[in-house]
Amino acid sequence: MKILVTGAKGFIGKNLIAELTNIGYGDIFQVSRDTDWNLLDKYTNECDFVFHLAGVNRPEKEEEFMKGNVYFTFQLLELLKKNKNKAPVLMTSSIQAEQDNPYGKSKKAGEEMIFNYGKQIGSKVYVYRLPNVFGKWSKPNYNTVVATYCYNIARNIDIQINNPDAQLTFCYIDDVIKEFVSILNNQISSEEKIQKITKDYHITLGDLAKTIKSFKESRNDLMVPDMENELTKKLYSTYLSFLPEDNFSYDLKMNIDQRGSFTEFIKTPDRGQVSINVSKTGITKGNHWHHTKNEKFLVVSGKGQIRFRKLDSEEIIEYNVTGDKLQVVDIPTGYTHSIVNTGETDLVTVMWANELFDQDNPDTYYVEV
Repeated sequence: MKILVTGAKGFIGKNLIAELTNIGYGDIFQVSRDTDWNLLDKYTNECDFVFHLAGVNRPEKEEEFMKGNVYFTFQLLELLKKNKNKAPVLMTSSIQAEQDNPYGKSKKAGEEMIFNYGKQIGSKVYVYRLPNVFGKWSKPNYNTVVATYCYNIARNIDIQINNPDAQLTFCYIDDVIKEFVSILNNQISSEEKIQKITKDYHITLGDLAKTIKSFKESRNDLMVPDMENELTKKLYSTYLSFLPEDNFSYDLKMNIDQRGSFTEFIKTPDRGQVSINVSKTGITKGNHWHHTKNEKFLVVSGKGQIRFRKLDSEEIIEYNVTGDKLQVVDIPTGYTHSIVNTGETDLVTVMWANELFDQDNPDTYYVEV
């Protein structure tokens, strides 16, 4: 199948082309503003499906709305007619088509043109009215407020919040592309009606700003965003795509002494925390027990031994661990336990605890194994 994509260099176009390539479509005709007209004529003669994503939403002059959103659509459809190509056409519109403003009027006119074309030629047509679309490769100060907030917050640039209670509707780029690819594969009947993305999200402007600011703060407090919340999960992925290229990494606070080091890595509000423990040769750490707190130890480098003793017993249980064989050891409650470096190099252990460390209630009682 040969696929024509207008607006190929835009936010949605780049994501669509990337996914079409991922799933094996090799013949993708990419059309942008600098595409030669003769080449577009060739593409409209050969294509089997058209994704018409090109459009104008922030022009310098108001008349550019009609030129970019209506006249180019007219030219594209005329070329398909000239080449007697009845390939299905999917066009992106905007929820602004419901509004009485220059941009909305131009998108509405484009919609009507597509539907009339479908009736006249007998081609399948699909018109998607999209709300604010967010995701990787979007442009700050152009595509969506999400892009602007992510870009600015990642760079310590002030953001503007005109009305924190304003309700916003968003859809995520991967959900948009998934639905578009589904149309391409199934080509269901359009029934000459406006299509909307199945999955969308709602949030106030103030909560959006607060959420994205929390992503930046997570490097300091180590709290992982709530990945069970779909919107938060997708916003965080988007935020990371806007990190400055010289700021992908960040330092952790290492608690260092003569025994080695202990460093907290990530924290969660409901699933505990992960830390990295480094022990020097011959060093023993631990020798304590817990009522409710439980842990998992995973040695990733070096050799060591984890020892246990139930408080009412004299029997010592020993587990030999090594980074050469990754093995998780559960640390049950009611057992005093320790870990000793028995090798000749540093012993590096990934430690998970089921709860965040609470200075006022550490649930840690020191007793020799």
